[in-house]
Amino acid sequence: MPLLQVRDCPEDLYKKISLYAKKQNRTIAQQVVSLLQKALRMEQPNRERREALLERIQNRNVKDEARSVDEVALLREERERIL
Repeated sequence: MPLLQVRDCPEDLYKKISLYAKKQNRTIAQQVVSLLQKALRMEQPNRERREALLERIQNRNVKDEARSVDEVALLREERERIL
């Protein structure tokens, strides 16, 4: 991924970006990318993001051992442990 470096950023602008980043639980770099995407109208709609995420999940390589896990048995075991 390309690197973007900004020099001589005004302090008040940096503080504002930093504040927004904290509110969004992002790093400053993530926040700057998000702001640039919005400004350039390049942000991906939520539906497209969700569809892309679901596709990535479906295309994961999952071991056969993990596929054979009985979820109901695990839940029962956990409930018995708690009670």
